[in-house]
Amino acid sequence: MKNILRIILLLVIVIPGILLIIFWRTDLNGSDLVQKYSNASSKLIDVGGSRIHIRESGNSNAPAILFIHGFGASLHTWEDWTKELEKDFRVIRFDLPGFGLSGPDQTVNYSDERSAQIILQLLSTLQVKKVSVVGNSIGGRIAWYFTAMHPDRVEKLVLISPDGFESPGMSYNKAPEIPSYLSMINYIFPKFVFRENLEIAYSNKSVLSSQLFERYYELALYPGNRQAMIDRMRQTVLKDPAPFLKKIHCPVLLLWGERDAMIPIQNAKDYLALIPQAELQVLQNQGHLPQEEDPQRSLPYLLQFLKSATNAK
Repeated sequence: MKNILRIILLLVIVIPGILLIIFWRTDLNGSDLVQKYSNASSKLIDVGGSRIHIRESGNSNAPAILFIHGFGASLHTWEDWTKELEKDFRVIRFDLPGFGLSGPDQTVNYSDERSAQIILQLLSTLQVKKVSVVGNSIGGRIAWYFTAMHPDRVEKLVLISPDGFESPGMSYNKAPEIPSYLSMINYIFPKFVFRENLEIAYSNKSVLSSQLFERYYELALYPGNRQAMIDRMRQTVLKDPAPFLKKIHCPVLLLWGERDAMIPIQNAKDYLALIPQAELQVLQNQGHLPQEEDPQRSLPYLLQFLKSATNAK
């Protein structure tokens, strides 16, 4: 009996305690992360009461492009595309609140309405009257929502595997059920679990180099970002996209990885049905992040679209 009790004690107290010690992760030093992941074109500015990390490059008099990254990402995801685009455009990138170096939103509001407000104020601060908007994943959802609400500010719209339609666990007008134990990521943040979740975004897993993984992992440990991610998930209440997408009349390009395992390419038909002028470009053998997985092969489609004189139908 004593041996059984010892085993139970080991399973219930000792082993969880050891695992807690092994996988315990405190936030990293914010100043150190800013030094490591910012550069000469980085700015930390106040937008709508929150500090936002932005980067501007290219010709300030050229047509402007605004990039919006996806969940868990940062403005760095557009780095390879930016090197080419800044030759002909004014490129604006920023970290959504709760990601990258922006840190948590001071209002603790992560709704799409708040995101649209931040974008509008950011454009006003930068004195940008009209812009082409490019969004990936939840950044795609924020991009089409912003375009529908402020059509006069958007020249062209590019959606890369955009989020927005209901799916298992995500219904319209209903907050998702986020298990309470997820709050443990504020304390326990195993690298191997994080990597497994991140790898899903790539068709070619070898693209996720140790350096790229380190950037994603360390920026997730920016002070307050983990709690902000939980808050954003809990506050994500999807709206039926139809009334919004039908308001969009500017030229629209859909870029979708053929092997996207996060938001399958079959979802593209929903967008094409509601945005008649949209064109779809399927990216063969690519996943959810074409701008990282194969930037040289995916960029030409974006460039052709941005430089075309096509008018909305």
